[in-house]
Amino acid sequence: MNHQKLLLFIGSYATASESGVKVFEFDGEAGGTLTLKDSVTGIVNPTFLHVDARGHKLHAIGERLNEEGGKEAEIVSYAVHPAAGTLTELKRTPAMPAVEGRNQTTACHINQDKAHEYMIVCSYHGGMAGLFTMGEDGLPERLADTAVHSGEAKPHLHSAIFSPDERFLFMCDLGLDLIRTYRINKENNQLEALRDTRLHPGAGPRHFVFHPDGQSAYVINELDSSVTSFRYDSGTGDLETVATVSTLPEGYTGENSCAEIALSEDGRFLYGSNRGHDSIVVYAVESAAAVLTPVEYVETRGGHPRHFALLPGGEFLIAANRDGNNLVVFHVDRESGRLTFTGNEAETGKPVCVKPVVF
Repeated sequence: MNHQKLLLFIGSYATASESGVKVFEFDGEAGGTLTLKDSVTGIVNPTFLHVDARGHKLHAIGERLNEEGGKEAEIVSYAVHPAAGTLTELKRTPAMPAVEGRNQTTACHINQDKAHEYMIVCSYHGGMAGLFTMGEDGLPERLADTAVHSGEAKPHLHSAIFSPDERFLFMCDLGLDLIRTYRINKENNQLEALRDTRLHPGAGPRHFVFHPDGQSAYVINELDSSVTSFRYDSGTGDLETVATVSTLPEGYTGENSCAEIALSEDGRFLYGSNRGHDSIVVYAVESAAAVLTPVEYVETRGGHPRHFALLPGGEFLIAANRDGNNLVVFHVDRESGRLTFTGNEAETGKPVCVKPVVF
């Protein structure tokens, strides 16, 4: 680790009176200690965050009641003060329109392009995604377009991930068992659907990552505890399905669902979280062939690891255990990919998102 300040931004399940967003400072030279710097109330269930490090802003999804009493999403934006590790609220933006037959349009994921022109918000219960234009102040400006999914099954959008060159946008629909590829028409500020990549029935694709070399991509399937790998054609945006592997050790028969997925900075190792088995699975990655080989399964020392993050530099991983009410720090062996508990953790209520940023 270097001497720059590394802050962890934590989203949680919380009422408006509870601390829904927290900021911790991470000290790698001290072995991976976490020090609470700030906590924010007044936002309901900020379950996913996006940090604009360049603009020193944090955007959190939250919930509010609409005029009919149904739940809908909002984006709550904060200024980040890196020196103090504190947040100041800047703006609240309604995030999803009402859609007939879908009375709950709360959000589950938020993302932004590198040029900071657009923000994408996904609604699991609403089965749709919203495209926001961004103002010169770095804050969401207006809802420019909405992509609404439909099908025989109930759609459940869970994430929207840009391709490495940001020509394409990939939305994971857990309910329809597909990844839908979009392009943003910047002249009209519209989402244009291009094609669907279908997963096997009952997979439940949740979160999606690209390999650093841009040749392969991987999706973690929430419902059947698996990871599916793809070869990726950056010219066309096509995904070619290669294989699906289990996230669980052989012989495990208990209940389980998956949540987060992440690749090491060098692309040699892939990590995924198991909720039920309460572990992080580690795979060795052969990118050119999009092949995964299990390395180990590591207990997260708390129930329901809904999210985790590899820290910049690749030496540490932080697991957020929702039911354990804790953040747990692991050391990463960058040669083997294996994880070792550092002895450091921090108590925090129902954490479900952890975003590390170096300032």
